[in-house]
Amino acid sequence: MIGIPMDSAGKPLIIPVFIPHSGCPHQCAFCNQTIITSQKPNLPDKTAIRRIVAEYYPYKGKRESVELAFFGGNFLGLDSENIIQLLDLIQPYIQEKKIDGIRFSTRPDTITQPMLDLIRPYSISAVELGVQSMNETILLKTKRGHTGRDTINAIGLLKKYSFKIGVQVMVGLPDDTESLLLKSTKKLAQLAPDFARIYPLMILKNSLMEQWYKKGSYQPLSLEESIHLVKKMYHIFTAANVKVIRMGLQASDIMEDKSMVLAGPWHPAFGHLVFSEILYDTACNKIDQCRNLIKSETLVLKVHPKTESRLRGDKNTNFKKLNLRYPEFNFSVCLDKTIPIGRIDIGRA
Repeated sequence: MIGIPMDSAGKPLIIPVFIPHSGCPHQCAFCNQTIITSQKPNLPDKTAIRRIVAEYYPYKGKRESVELAFFGGNFLGLDSENIIQLLDLIQPYIQEKKIDGIRFSTRPDTITQPMLDLIRPYSISAVELGVQSMNETILLKTKRGHTGRDTINAIGLLKKYSFKIGVQVMVGLPDDTESLLLKSTKKLAQLAPDFARIYPLMILKNSLMEQWYKKGSYQPLSLEESIHLVKKMYHIFTAANVKVIRMGLQASDIMEDKSMVLAGPWHPAFGHLVFSEILYDTACNKIDQCRNLIKSETLVLKVHPKTESRLRGDKNTNFKKLNLRYPEFNFSVCLDKTIPIGRIDIGRA
């Protein structure tokens, strides 16, 4: 089973329905959706939808809403008949108010006004675009089959409708560099989608990337390099009021299988590692601002209880780095529910 999306109470429960490779005109260099989703490329029928909803719905908890998401394929690349068939399967749940909206991922070049008019009558809450990059050379290299202009046009069209707009981007693409990646991210952020997902590139079995990797013509990023780049991408998106709703791939048994996922910066808590880096930077900035004014040997880092794990980092890594960077201080943590989540206040012992 794919990992359950354990959203907090204020966010919707997302029920994922995977349609791996369905609607895709070809296989991109990095792709093997059958491995990622643990499924073969078949469209779900009524029985499958009923089973998936029944499996995930108990996890609603205190969440106010539930959305069903078609992931893993190119939804609007399906035949119109199949699109309507899938959407019709969800309508009983919409009418019963068991599901509040439908979302799906699709390629930018499938966004056309006739297609959007086709799905307008349905309760579509969000459309996610598999952008990956805004760099034309990199898109060509990875055999995406669409251009940056397609993404610009797609977002422009989607803004005429009521759907929320999401973008999915990748870090570690062939021939990409930090400079090109951040330029691409800024260009995409300026288009003002509502939210973004950031995924590190993994070498999947039976992908073209596997061939390049084995020939030595491609070397995946290290985990540290990926965290560094994704942190910068996160700052670019958030500065443009684009919410980053995921960093890293969903944990699953397949992602831990080294015979299927051959290489790449995999970590089951990738997003947590990025947030920990951000909190480390925040702590350093705070300390640097008052370093020369503090006479005490002990510094107290005051945070909200929900921020503590990110502040400490994986295996207390952040405090180990702080001790090396600021040997004149001893550090301790004070938990304070009145401090906003993500903020750090500096105090004395």
